[in-house]
Amino acid sequence: MDAFVYNAAPTRVIFGSGTLAALPGEIERLGRRRALVLSTPHQRGEAEALAAALGGLAAGSFSEAAMHTPVAVTAAAVERVRALGADCTVAVGGGSTTGLGKAVALRTGLDQIVVPTTYAGSEMTPILGQTEDGLKTTERAEAIRPETVIYDVDLTLSLPVALTVTSGMNAIAHAVEALYARDGNPVIGLMAEEGIRAMAGALPRLAADGGDRAARSDALYGAWLCGTCLGAVEMALHHKLCHVLGGSFGLPHAETHCVVLPHATAYNAEAAPDAVARVARALGTRDAAGGLHDLARGLGAPTALAALGLREADLDRAAEIAAARPYPNPRPVARDAIRRLLGEAWQGRRPI
Repeated sequence: MDAFVYNAAPTRVIFGSGTLAALPGEIERLGRRRALVLSTPHQRGEAEALAAALGGLAAGSFSEAAMHTPVAVTAAAVERVRALGADCTVAVGGGSTTGLGKAVALRTGLDQIVVPTTYAGSEMTPILGQTEDGLKTTERAEAIRPETVIYDVDLTLSLPVALTVTSGMNAIAHAVEALYARDGNPVIGLMAEEGIRAMAGALPRLAADGGDRAARSDALYGAWLCGTCLGAVEMALHHKLCHVLGGSFGLPHAETHCVVLPHATAYNAEAAPDAVARVARALGTRDAAGGLHDLARGLGAPTALAALGLREADLDRAAEIAAARPYPNPRPVARDAIRRLLGEAWQGRRPI
């Protein structure tokens, strides 16, 4: 076996049904007394209800979290923290809310508790993507990693099927890239393959019946594994492209992952054959890239960047941004090759 380095994540994880009831005890376990509950505007009601349920343990709520973590929104949240004297945050929701909690923690040092209601996986990482002046930048630091994550299957039962599907494909992307990451290791490889298997097996069942509790549990388990992978190793081409398309062109986060993942996998197939073979095995198919495309299409997820609103005229600039400062990747990132990849993804062609 080749030499490797493995760092175990220190985040405390509570998984099950009805586990939200553990939240007051977790706030107190951290030695905190005034939690600021964070959410998006869409989940304002849930955030306010949770703050009310926490009673004296809640400082209040802030419900302006937005996709791609705009720096201006973070500044407003930090002002709210200081005005209320909050000593920790509780992020309830998906990747946008989790990102806001991380951004606040980076600037204030506050402890974080995350209660995911989607399959984003960001809660298990020390990674923060922020957007300012039309560019999305990424930071990695232990100060960004949440202290506690509470996975409550009950909170995912009402997740709309369309969001379930795109969020789940987003999670799979984390594990796919972990299998060919430059700093990958055998432990994370096992988690990645199991995470892909669990999520890919759960999503068709949820597309048929969003209230399938067993499938919801499997999907949340898969999301935890995939998120752990993302937090343990470096990101590569797929995430770079999604960061460019989201941060510079405003494309929706999870939907963009659905479209790009099969094409990034095909791009790296010859340079990382063993990793891509493991992806195929986890999917139960012979062709990893085609299998990912077929999975997304079969679930009704988007498969073309054009459908997400990207103009064909923007493809050249997107390729230039992605190639200018690439993430480590098994296959060298060349501007012309990336432009071809984006062209295929824009049209929604099935990769080979």
